[in-house]
Amino acid sequence: MGLNSKATSGKLAITSVALQDHIARNLLLQNLSPCDPVKTRWCRRASNETHCRRNRGTVKQKGPQQHDGEEKDYVLDPAAPPLSLAQKLGLVPSPARKLTVDEWSRVKSRSIHEGDSKQPCVICREEFRLQTQVLLSCSHVFHRACLQAFERFSGRKCCPMCRKEQYETRVIHDGARLFKERCAIRIQACWRGYVVRKWYRHMRKTVPPKDKQLRRRFFETKFQELNDSFVQYCHTDVEAFLNDIDQSVSSSRRVFHQFESEHVSEPKEDDWQKIQEKVIQRDTRDCPICLTALCSARLETEAGRTLAQHHSNRRTVLLSCSHLFHQPCLEAFEAFCVDGRPTCPLCRSPYHKILV
Repeated sequence: MGLNSKATSGKLAITSVALQDHIARNLLLQNLSPCDPVKTRWCRRASNETHCRRNRGTVKQKGPQQHDGEEKDYVLDPAAPPLSLAQKLGLVPSPARKLTVDEWSRVKSRSIHEGDSKQPCVICREEFRLQTQVLLSCSHVFHRACLQAFERFSGRKCCPMCRKEQYETRVIHDGARLFKERCAIRIQACWRGYVVRKWYRHMRKTVPPKDKQLRRRFFETKFQELNDSFVQYCHTDVEAFLNDIDQSVSSSRRVFHQFESEHVSEPKEDDWQKIQEKVIQRDTRDCPICLTALCSARLETEAGRTLAQHHSNRRTVLLSCSHLFHQPCLEAFEAFCVDGRPTCPLCRSPYHKILV
């Protein structure tokens, strides 16, 4: 009887001490706020001790990790605190175990299926973009900063949507990945639009349209561009450049006129007869230089006989181009022409002349 009473009293003492330790620990955790540095430091120390006991000789990497150029998801919550004596003895139920990798995969698949990352954050109503994004164990997604602010102002840890308490958090990058994809699509669309517009402008400049009016406008524009580029290419004064062109044209004309005058053969008697017939058919009565009546013994008509009597002192000259002039008028014109052999005052062609 004495041994049994001693054993019973020892068990009661151990049980009471275990319960007191558990109650004190819970009261300490409940009285501290979620952002209290004492609780944070205590949880971190407990997590480190538990991790060192379980994985001796290994180092755990915290924070964002990259795998093959992509950021890898990681659990944000610290490890569970060590079990109290009461929990180890079975006097108090142990806390729920942490989610495994497979369970987190199912939670993330449910969140992707519901499209939470495509929607804006329900707290701040802004898109996730490149900001840190957290996934709760209830499959709801928030900004990390928004969730921390909600916990700080509400004073408890519960999901803002389903009000589930004591959830676990995991940092994911689905929103950042979707935002990068949208940015890449937009950049590609802008680049392709630029390439197409550049190709279309080049085609408009090089390929003439089929419509007649548009085709005429196209060639007018091309000619104007060529003219402008030609004018811009000339570094000298435009007026001086045009004067040089006029001088070149006049000198070329003189050379051609001189060449034609040297190679023009003198008409024969039959040719002069044909030329006189053309003059009679044309019925030329006035000199083109002095605009007075002509007088001719050979080409005298009934209408012009009376005029020939008044102008018998001014003889008429017939040119090989079939034009008639007063002899003094033509001699004055020839004296006025100083550049080589003169040409006909009307048709500007070299000639031979006879008195009529």
